[in-house]
Amino acid sequence: MVGVPEPHSGWTFITSHARVLAAIADNPNARIRDIAARCRLTERAVSRIISDLEQDGYLSHTRDGRTNTYRIEPEKVLRHPAEAGLSVASLLSLLVQDETDRVRKPVAP
Repeated sequence: MVGVPEPHSGWTFITSHARVLAAIADNPNARIRDIAARCRLTERAVSRIISDLEQDGYLSHTRDGRTNTYRIEPEKVLRHPAEAGLSVASLLSLLVQDETDRVRKPVAP
């Protein structure tokens, strides 16, 4: 089981919905418990976010026994007018990294 990271206080640039979507993009078979730990949210909050995303057509799931497999709709356009025309795939391209890119690299000045 994944350990629960310490909570974060203060504001952030990325919403909880985007964090959950990115976690699912990284692992479509992730358990709610693991998504919650990664996103530093409660399991209840993650369940609510997944429900929101499914209700608006950004996400769907299939059930295989006790496991959910999530499917993201990459061509779906983001909701806010300021992001008009920006697709989920575009957002995820900024948030999701390949495993090989997870090693921290220094940021160029």
